[in-house]
Amino acid sequence: MYNNINSSINNFIETESFFLNQITACQSYFTGSLRYINEFYIPFLTSLNSFANLEKEKLREASVIENIKDYIGLFQFNQQIAEKGTKSSIEVITEFHKQNLNHFFSSWVSDIISGKGENLLNYSSICASLFKWVALDFPDAILNIKSEYGFHFKKSGYKKVAETDRMLLYHVLPNDKNIAVNKQAKPILIIPPYVLGANILCFLPDYGKSYVHAFANQGIPTYIRILKDIKSTIAVQTMSLEDDTLDTKLFCEILKKEYGQKVTLNGFCQGGFIALLNVLSGKLDRTVDAIITCVAPIDGTRSKSLTKYLKHLPKRFRDLKYALKKVPSGNKVVDGKVMSWVYKLKSIEEEAPLFTFYRDLMMFNKAYSNKINISKTAAAINYWLLYDRTDLPELITKASFDSYTVPITKDGFLPVKLFNKKLNMKHIKELNIKYLICYADKDTLVDKEAALAPLDFVDAEVTVFPKGHGSIATSWSQTESKCALHTYFGNNYRGPVRFQLDIQSELKKEQVND
Repeated sequence: MYNNINSSINNFIETESFFLNQITACQSYFTGSLRYINEFYIPFLTSLNSFANLEKEKLREASVIENIKDYIGLFQFNQQIAEKGTKSSIEVITEFHKQNLNHFFSSWVSDIISGKGENLLNYSSICASLFKWVALDFPDAILNIKSEYGFHFKKSGYKKVAETDRMLLYHVLPNDKNIAVNKQAKPILIIPPYVLGANILCFLPDYGKSYVHAFANQGIPTYIRILKDIKSTIAVQTMSLEDDTLDTKLFCEILKKEYGQKVTLNGFCQGGFIALLNVLSGKLDRTVDAIITCVAPIDGTRSKSLTKYLKHLPKRFRDLKYALKKVPSGNKVVDGKVMSWVYKLKSIEEEAPLFTFYRDLMMFNKAYSNKINISKTAAAINYWLLYDRTDLPELITKASFDSYTVPITKDGFLPVKLFNKKLNMKHIKELNIKYLICYADKDTLVDKEAALAPLDFVDAEVTVFPKGHGSIATSWSQTESKCALHTYFGNNYRGPVRFQLDIQSELKKEQVND
């Protein structure tokens, strides 16, 4: 009789614990899903406000028939995006709950056979832990990674070398204390993207995931230009491509004087496009003899995904003015939140709020245990995507916008002018500048065709990396990775660091022969 009473008490406790776990799981589920929806719709509301303000003017400029036609087209465009987002969300939701139903029924059957409730209790505990981690612990981990993610120039390891009204030039020192800067080596100047920001190039330096430190830790004199805060710097708000080029010219002159050698210009993503424009302007002819562009959209019109995205959007709405906002100084800048919204819509299949919520659930559910670990990489990537966004100068953004709407001509002329001069790709060939193009084979942001556009006009070496857009700056910046930047890999590809080291070796041989 004592055993029966004890068994009843245990069953009651297990049953009560099971339902408590289910209640906890439900609370965390709704908290998490609402947070993901909120993160998606905040930039939507900002975008909607910008859209409404500009449409007040455009509605008066167009006829009633034109307005109706354009809005019907916009409705169809929105309908297609909604269908894509809904479809991908339903697929991942179905897959997740299918897996969990299998776990539930297997636990239930095991308990029926054993006469105990241990398996169902364990299942409910795992569910409660999983939803709690995604809804509460994961957001905390993302915020807490801030001190380890990206550049922290107030710490040791960086030296400010020069500055202009718009930019700062920093020397990135090796974070491997056994490495010294080779003062006889060829310097490299890294150009980060305006849109994605500089921090992606210094992802997790203390864990070996840093693009800039991949160069610095080989003894290469490594420098990066950093844009000043646009909110407090009027010169950044109003800067032009000419300003960008002249600042780069100044920095390259400083480096050439310091090391006695011409500079390698290395642009990442949009920074690659900007670096190329700087070179084609002719202002860097005396200071730059090599260029590296990584996952850079040189001719955005060749981006299949973007072309498909814009195909159904009426021409009237392909206007950068929808993203402009006025800041306290009275200047207009491109709203970073609106730009992030545009990117979300472009990749709606992977950016719909419920899809991203369930994607993260699936990520943490793989191990299917109570011991869920949030990796530094996952936290840093999400911090970058959620918080590392800023407003952008209008004229700089317009140049990139033009590159996505106007193709490079058959004669090699770009859709951008600098100093009232047309820019032609063949200028690189005329100067015999060494050129390395790196792209990622699973890049969903910059298509292969957009990155390789220069090959139609100049000879350039091509290196293909696995994975997606940010992999070169994250996964492959680790020295022990299979595609480490300082090595040869794959089809005898050279990583950008290897490319720089080999150029230096060639220069040494030439000096010896002379």
